[in-house]
Parts: sequence; structure tokens; C-alpha cells
Amino acid sequence: MKVTFTNATVIGKEQVSFLSDGTFSSIYNPNTDHAALDTAFCFVFPSLTDVHVHLREPGFSYKETISTGTAAAARGGYGSVCAMPNLSPVPDSDEHLAQQEKLIRESARVDVYPYGAITVGEMGKELADLDCIAPRVIAFSDDGRGVQNEEMMLAAMKKAKSLGKIIAAHCEVNALLRGGCIHDGTYAAAHGLPGICSESEWGQIKRDLALAAKTGCAYHVCHISTKESVALIREAKAAGVDVTCETAPHYLLMHDGMLQDEGRFKMNPPLRSEADRDALLEGICDGTIDMIATDHAPHSAEEKSKGLRGSNMGIVGLETALPLLYTYLVKEGVISMEKLIALMSDNPRKRFGINGGLENGYFTVFDPRETYEIDPDSFVSMGKSTPFTGWKVSGTVRLTAVGGKIAYSDRTILPEA
Repeated sequence: MKVTFTNATVIGKEQVSFLSDGTFSSIYNPNTDHAALDTAFCFVFPSLTDVHVHLREPGFSYKETISTGTAAAARGGYGSVCAMPNLSPVPDSDEHLAQQEKLIRESARVDVYPYGAITVGEMGKELADLDCIAPRVIAFSDDGRGVQNEEMMLAAMKKAKSLGKIIAAHCEVNALLRGGCIHDGTYAAAHGLPGICSESEWGQIKRDLALAAKTGCAYHVCHISTKESVALIREAKAAGVDVTCETAPHYLLMHDGMLQDEGRFKMNPPLRSEADRDALLEGICDGTIDMIATDHAPHSAEEKSKGLRGSNMGIVGLETALPLLYTYLVKEGVISMEKLIALMSDNPRKRFGINGGLENGYFTVFDPRETYEIDPDSFVSMGKSTPFTGWKVSGTVRLTAVGGKIAYSDRTILPEA
């Protein structure tokens, strides 16, 4: 099978054996022997991978389903996503994980890799059945909750090390939260809102980095948001600790000076200070931060309608991440397009051992020319809560292929899709 990308800028060429006419082989098969895609002025690159997505099934299908969440992922240019385990039931055993796997088989539009919980019910009191679920999960995480007990995390890391699995940690010290709803910064002080201190995040990262150094466990830090977190991880990497980390688009593009008293600005961790954002940008530029994940976390409209104090924490991001980061990082000269694709595709796949790449028929066609305002009413996701409503962006996904099959197409370059 041969695919021709006409006049496209192809990123990830080192993964592809090009033919003499400039095309490359692919298992992509739209029921023809040859697909000539008119991709003039577009970027073509390995489809994106998001290692931090909440698909809400089983248990919370009124917020999102695997079908709608993965459809949103495909529309956003993602060929694979890793599904977090704060579900009902929590995937902490063979029986519980099987319920999630069945839903994935029946309705996923892109590749879905489930996480297994670190502890039973994500309660932090007893290790989950890690031996049983290890072959079927991408990593272990109690996302949504930090593992509070140091001995429990030590035991989890020793077990994960023996199983060859990553511990992906949501780092949060419960004793330091004190009922906070946003960052403990200028906005919180000015509006009389309880704040969440930065140490609630970096304090547990510091603990876990010491445990990772002790055990040799592969350790991944979820959604970092503070300058101290960046500094600690940079230092640990220099010392040889097997650690990677992610941040999210909202932490790179926003800070707490941009808050409004609306639920769409509430997430966990919260938007931090401008100095924290600057440190995160430095971290993606110097390689301290390995990847960008969305932490796509849909809720119902009612759950997000109670302002900063009363709304659930979490925003959506699968359909906006690529155009936002292209517009405000690549076009502004902060990073190159190649660097962005490394952060959103190559690095997460390499760290988590996820299938993909152009040579395997995973590719996204991104047209940078179209300019528009972000409108949640247009989202495929059931979740509509985003702090980026009304932001002007450039670029839209024209096509996403997953394992040689079309997962999304706007039909501009392949009308028969």
C-alpha cells in the first residue's frame, strides 16, 4: 500500500523508508491500492499520544463515554490515549479491569491503553492486584489522589520495578490542601478564596523521587504545575533517577492572574503563578519536561456551574491542545513544530512503549492555515468546560489515521472517507 502526501511537510521522516518518488509505504488502506492525499501546505506527523485522559467509563458515562472521548481524541489528532483509573469500578483487579476492556473493545475510535490502580479502590490502604493486571495495563496510577503513605508507595515502586511497569503519580499531599480551590496566590487573596499551596504538589514529588532513586523504579510525574516541581525533576534527572514528567497546555499558556470566577477555570492542580508558568516553559525547552498531556477531564454542565469554589475540578482538552500549542508556542517561536511533535507524540510513545509512528499507519494531517475562535459548542466531547473559550487559534486537524484506518476526517483531503 502506498500513500502520497502532496506538498506536505512531513515530520518524523527518520521513521519512514521513503520510496524513490518521495512517497512512503503505509498499511493505510481506504479500500484502494493507492491513496493520493492532497496535503498542500499541511503538516503530516505521527498521530499524537496523550498519556493522561479521563474517559469516564465505566461508572460515569453521564460525563463522557469511551466512544465520545475517543472521537474527540481522533478529531484532535490523537491516535492513542491512556485512560486514567479513577472509575467505578476502579481497575484494581482482573474482574474490574475486564469491564473497562470490554467497553474499549466495543466503542473506542482510537487505541486506548488503560492504567491500573496502584491501590485497591485508589484508597491508598492496600496494593491492588498488580501481578494480575500488569500485562494488560500501560502503567500503575492512583490518579486523582496522591498515595499518602510513604511505605505504601515504596512497596508499590518495588512491585512495579519487579514487573517492569511505570508508576505514574498524581502528587498531592492531602494535609496541605486545607479546603483550597485555586492556587494560593494573588487571585485567591484578592477574592477571599482558600488556596492550594505549591508544596502540596512538589512535597510529594520530592518524597517520590527519593523512593524512585532507592528502588530503581521507572517513575512518571503527572501534570506538574510548579516551578519547584520542575527544579526537583531537573535535579533528579541529572542524578540519574529514572523519571519523566508531563505538564498540560493550560499550565503552559495560563496563570492565576487570568482566572475568572467560573468553573471552567477550575482544575487540579490549579493554574499557578506567572513565575510557575515561565518555569514550565523553560522545562519544555530544556528537556526537563518530557511530554505534554491534556488531563482531559469532562464533567456535566451542572458540575461545572458553581464557580471556583463549588465546581468540580477538571477541564477538557483533547480537541484544543494541538491548535493552542501550535498557535501560542510554535508560531510565537517558543519551540519548533518538531519539538512540539516530540512532546506530544514521540516522547510519550517511547516512554510508555506505545505503538504508533508513520511506518505503522499512525498519522495526522494538520492544516495550519485556518484561523478561528475556540467554541465549546462545537466539541465532540460531552465535556464543554474549557478556560480557552474565545481564544483565537490557527490550525485544524484534517485527518487522523490509526493503525492504517481512518479515525477522523473532515473530508477536505479524502472526500470518500
